[in-house]
Amino acid sequence: MRRDVAEGDGDGGSTQAAAPAAGPGGIVTVAGIDFVGDTAGALFWAEERLLLVADLHLEKGSSFARRGMMLPPYDTAATLARLDAVIARHAPRSVVALGDSFHDGHGPSRLTAQDQAVLAALQRGRDWIWITGNHDPEPSAAVGGMFADCLAIGPLTFRHLPTGGDGEIAGHLHPVARVSVRGRAIRRRCFAGDGRALVMPAFGAYAGGLNVRHAAFAAAFVNGFTAHMLGARRLYAFAARHCLPD
Repeated sequence: MRRDVAEGDGDGGSTQAAAPAAGPGGIVTVAGIDFVGDTAGALFWAEERLLLVADLHLEKGSSFARRGMMLPPYDTAATLARLDAVIARHAPRSVVALGDSFHDGHGPSRLTAQDQAVLAALQRGRDWIWITGNHDPEPSAAVGGMFADCLAIGPLTFRHLPTGGDGEIAGHLHPVARVSVRGRAIRRRCFAGDGRALVMPAFGAYAGGLNVRHAAFAAAFVNGFTAHMLGARRLYAFAARHCLPD
C-alpha cells in the first residue's frame, strides 16, 4: 500500500533514489552564486551574510479566527521560534523576508506582546528588510525594519511574486514536491529552481503548499527546473518532471 508521508514524517534519507545536495543542508545555486539551502526552508548567502525567508504568514491563525474558523493560535510563536533557530545557526548580518510575512494587513496589530518582543530581539543588531507581498501590501512601522517592493544586489533580485527573470529569488507559490520512494509517496516543501531563478518554500507554520507540477511553475521555469526537497538533515534534488501530481 502506498501512503503519503507528511512534512514531519521522516526525511526520506534512506533512499538511493534521492540525490542529496552537497554541504550543510544543501547548496542551491542562483545566477552563479552558491547559497546554503537550510533544511528549515531558509536560504543563506554566506559571502553577504544575508538570510532569506519567504511567506511567514504570521498571524494566520488569528486571521482565520476573525472569520469564525478556529485554529490553535500558536502559529506566530512557532514560526518565530523556527526563525530564531535559523538565525542562530547562520548569524546573518541581514535578513530579507520575501513578502506575505503577515497573513493580512492587520496582522502586526494582533501580535502578542511576547511575539513582538521575540521579533524585536531577532532584528537587534542586523538589517531587516520586509518585501511587500499580496497579503501584506502596506508597511507597518510597528514591526521594525525597512520596507521595499523588491531588492537588487549584484545579479540578484529579491521579490515576492516570481516573474521568471534572470537572477530572481521570489516566494508566493509555496512550492511542495511529491515523489515516490520505495513504494511510498513523500510530499515535502522544497526550493524550486533552474540555476537562473528560484522560488522559495513557504516558511510559516500554517502556510500551505502548491505542487510543483502546477502550471504556475511551468510558467516561471519554461525549460524545466529542480525541486530541492527539505529533509531532516539535508536537501534532496529531483527533476520536476520526476515529481508526482497530488
